[in-house]
Amino acid sequence: MIAIDTGSFIAYLSGAAGVDVDAVGLALAHRQAVLPPVVLSELLSDPELPRAVKPLFVGLPMLPLSDGYWERAGLLRARVLARGRKARLADTLITQSCLTTTPSSSRGTRMSSASRVPSA
Repeated sequence: MIAIDTGSFIAYLSGAAGVDVDAVGLALAHRQAVLPPVVLSELLSDPELPRAVKPLFVGLPMLPLSDGYWERAGLLRARVLARGRKARLADTLITQSCLTTTPSSSRGTRMSSASRVPSA
């Protein structure tokens, strides 16, 4: 299972090159791509999103949100901020989705993206 993030998915669709773009292509080709819920929201929020692309996004499995997700995400963000690092909310939510998901916990769940979390 590969969680795809927004930037990597957009780069893949635009034909860009890079390790993350290659990973998106492989994950899609091998049906291993999943999306954190925040990524699906980000992708669908583009007002110029071509209609033909929407089914690709919503057709992917989505990482489930488990009990306590929001609290853990808030605590994670607080720890990162306490270290003087940047912690954009969307990146924190994507990271928490990936941290709390195991391959067995996402089977049969619809998702929409894989994750490449920026280091700062």
